[in-house]
This record gives sequence, structure tokens and C-alpha cells, in this order.
Amino acid sequence: MKQHSTSYNRGSVDEENPYWISFSDIMSGLLILFILVSMTLILELIAKREEVDQKIEQIEQIEQVLREIKSALQAKNIVVEISENDSVIRIPDRLLTFDSGSFVIPEGSERIVYDIGDTIRRVIVKQDRYKIFDTIFVEGHTDNQPFRNNYIKGNWGLSANRAIEVWNYWDRHITGTPELSALLNHTGEPLFSVSGFGETRPIQTPQDTAAQREKNRRIDIRFIIKRPTQTDYETVKAILEQ
Repeated sequence: MKQHSTSYNRGSVDEENPYWISFSDIMSGLLILFILVSMTLILELIAKREEVDQKIEQIEQIEQVLREIKSALQAKNIVVEISENDSVIRIPDRLLTFDSGSFVIPEGSERIVYDIGDTIRRVIVKQDRYKIFDTIFVEGHTDNQPFRNNYIKGNWGLSANRAIEVWNYWDRHITGTPELSALLNHTGEPLFSVSGFGETRPIQTPQDTAAQREKNRRIDIRFIIKRPTQTDYETVKAILEQ
């Protein structure tokens, strides 16, 4: 009886072993699958966060570029202003102001115009930092006095011609490799452009006196970062939702 009992017990255990081994294998496989899925999700999240970090770094680079330009110009006793959310370099009227109704760079201001353009070129070509921008606008502005000229098309045309005059001066006189006109943005298009705002964006109001109006006959340099894509926005949204 004892032998028969022993034989019976061994048979029962042997019959149960395959089931427990198979269940153990399944659980091990599921655990491995869970680990692999978790690692994949973690790696995707890390990649998304790195993309967001890159966008933040680009914004910080813009601020750094403008501060560096301002500092380099200050070393030459040319004090410019950084305004409008740290994206515009404003050339004060004490450095460059156009005569009323004129788009010609005033005599005595040519060297300042040159130094500003040359400094911008030197700073943005360093480590190819110009590639973080979509466009750099040379912006022309006027005062609020009506300008009647059929050929120039009023204050809009006058302000655009002021911007064109500054750009042409840079293009003719600033040397170095690469040249300003050779710089391309991230889509392979010319980096620099010009625009005219007429009297629509004054920095000095009211404009009751000649001195007040003079402050608005100016040039601004606006740095436009390359626009985030829809995928960029979706990436940020996905991270915030996790």
C-alpha cells in the first residue's frame, strides 16, 4: 500500500508539472512584453521632450543673439534698443533718423548703418545661428505727416523705400563670407527681407512737435523665428496630457 501510494503521488505531481511550467512561461512572456512596451513608451516620451527642449533652446538662442548684437554694438559706442518681446533691434533716432519725406540715409549716419549691418552678420553666421530664423526684416517707419507722392505711394512707399535703402547699403558695402544676400533660411529662401509700415506703428505719441515726429522716422530690425509646425504643437500637447 505504501509503495502504491508513493507511485500514485508521483504520478499526480508529474501530471501537474506541465501545467505549472506552461503558466509560468506565459507569465514570464507577459512580463517581458510589458517591459518592452514600457521601454518603448519611455523612449518615445524622452524623444518628444527632447524636441520640446530644442524649441525652447531656439527661443533662448534668439534672445542670446540679440543680446550679443547689442553688446557688440555698445562696444563701438552704438547703443541700440531691444524691444517687442526681445525680437526687435530698434535703431534710435539719435543714431539714424530720416529727413521728413526722404528715404536717403542722412550724411553722417552711413558708418552707423554699416556697423549695425556688419555686426548682425558677424553674430548670426557664428555657428550658423542664422538657420534658426525664418526671416530677418529690415523695417521702415514714418511719422504721421501725410506724404503725397504718386511715384512712392505715400507713407507706405516711403517707409518701404527707407528699408530698401538700408538693405541696399548693406548689400553694397558689407563684405565677408558668407555675404548677407547669400544667407538662406531653413527652407532655402533668402533670409533677409524688407517691409514698410508707414505711420501705423509709432513708438512716439503724440506727434505734435517736430522732435516727436522725428522719433518715428526710423528703422527696426525684426528677427522672426521659424514657425513651429502642427506636429510640433501636437508633440507639446501630448507631453502636457501625459
